[in-house]
Amino acid sequence: MEQSKRKRGRKSKKAVAETMDFQAASGAPSPSALEESPEISDSASPKTRRRRGRPKKTPRRQNLSPADNGPASPIRRGSQVVAINGENGDAGLALVSLDPPPRWDQVVRVVPSMDAVVKVFCVHTEPNFSLPWQRKRQYSSSSSGFIIGGRRVLTNAHSVEHFTQVKLKKRGSDTKYVATVLAIGTECDIALLTVENDEFWEGVCPLEFGSLPALQDAVTVVGYPIGGDTISVTSGVVSRMEILSYVHGSTELLGLQIDAAINSGNSGGPAFNDKGKCVGIAFQSLKHEDVENIGYVIPTPVIMHFINDFEKSGEYTGFPMLGIEWQKMENPDLRKAMGMRADQKGVRIRRIEPTSPEFEFLKPSDIILSFDGVDIANDGTVPFRHGERIAFSYLVSQKYTGEKALVKVLRNSKVYEFNIKLASQRRLIPSHIKGKPPSYYIIAGFVFSAISVPYLRSEYGKDYEYDAPVKLLDKLLHTMAQSHDEQLVVISQVLVADINIGYEDIVNTQVLCFNGKPVKNLKTLANMVENCNEEFLKFDLEYQQIVVLQTETAKAATPDILTTHCIPSAMSEDLMQ
Repeated sequence: MEQSKRKRGRKSKKAVAETMDFQAASGAPSPSALEESPEISDSASPKTRRRRGRPKKTPRRQNLSPADNGPASPIRRGSQVVAINGENGDAGLALVSLDPPPRWDQVVRVVPSMDAVVKVFCVHTEPNFSLPWQRKRQYSSSSSGFIIGGRRVLTNAHSVEHFTQVKLKKRGSDTKYVATVLAIGTECDIALLTVENDEFWEGVCPLEFGSLPALQDAVTVVGYPIGGDTISVTSGVVSRMEILSYVHGSTELLGLQIDAAINSGNSGGPAFNDKGKCVGIAFQSLKHEDVENIGYVIPTPVIMHFINDFEKSGEYTGFPMLGIEWQKMENPDLRKAMGMRADQKGVRIRRIEPTSPEFEFLKPSDIILSFDGVDIANDGTVPFRHGERIAFSYLVSQKYTGEKALVKVLRNSKVYEFNIKLASQRRLIPSHIKGKPPSYYIIAGFVFSAISVPYLRSEYGKDYEYDAPVKLLDKLLHTMAQSHDEQLVVISQVLVADINIGYEDIVNTQVLCFNGKPVKNLKTLANMVENCNEEFLKFDLEYQQIVVLQTETAKAATPDILTTHCIPSAMSEDLMQ
């Protein structure tokens, strides 16, 4: 009977140890956990209670020195508890030790670098694509950034997009300093800032960049997310490394996936490794009902590419792209039909951008065997690190705009090598207007605009990929620009007047031709209309629609329509030039 009671006492003791570890991560048991032991031991025999250790504390205190028997400070009381636990040898109560666990040592090594983390305050004034002659109401946002060498600050591009004013505040300071935007990298979502005031740089130690982390490496994200005004720290590990889709830039570059929380306001904040060095910039997270704590970090190779690009040319030139669409060559019959040997691997070129330098050298159905001496697999991947492979577009993104690369292709069972100069990609519907105001032209109440992704987002919301007209989406996804200055011109809306009765329902409809001549871009259309000497202005639209206006009447009615709608000019400034 006594033995069964003793077993029950030991079992309860293990449960208390688990509870203490859960409730107090630092190792110290909570008061409620310590008070639980006497209640459990009441059911045991006196012999069992003596063996549990509680009554044995009295003789041990008699062995202490006289100095220890008197009133002691809280620190000395803690020291006595440690000594008693050490003599008892009880692993459960040894958790009372005041020595900090090893993980606090890691935090201490990171703490000095936090002083380089700043809070970014930005006032944005976005363009109004529905009324392109004016801007929207300004709004404010806050994000994070950090100081690097050369009196510069890094943050995210979307944190300062369409900025009117940018201010920075250091940790522990109550002063906001006006910042100057040096460069904005839209594709990589990085912006470079500086502050003219010398006071801002006093006592600041810039961050150092670390190497690319490996999977399962610990990372600490520091920033100023929502939920408070002071600095915030979240920890996690690197859970994935691959070519990611950068939402802001609509591009695909190398990225890190971590399981640390990245919330609104964390954007632009650094991600530290366990040595206190910066290994990335927090920039986006995955929001889905089935996932939790999936954040993404811009790694150091992308950051250094942005910085080196700015230092080389004095401005941001972008990441080069291989202007092709390719197909996997994993099917054995397809490889045999294309004349590939068993030891040859690569990807097949489907289409080539007419505006890219590759258009002069490569042809559809060419098989790209290697890029800059690195063999490409049939699935389009190349070796990355030990046990890892990555899409071969990573090799292209490592280059700088204007550099050359050696491309080896298989054409009609013969191997060719081309030294191709790389350039940034030119899209028919651009992903960004790079801070410029939107272009527009107005004649007789018809507002002509050039289509861009921000325009579609403004007209159809965040889900424009589902809500926009099918023909516009088809051109966005599949149509390639035939020249560098080609644009997709639409009638965005019709400002109702007597001259345009019957045309009020035309909205976001593409303009194909004007008086029988194809419309290449918005500036060409404006020049043709302004210099038209024919009797009628005839616009051929998609879906076989036409708009016909008498030339003299249309030009005469335009000033009154502009006055009615408080429009300062019939065309944007870029078209006047």
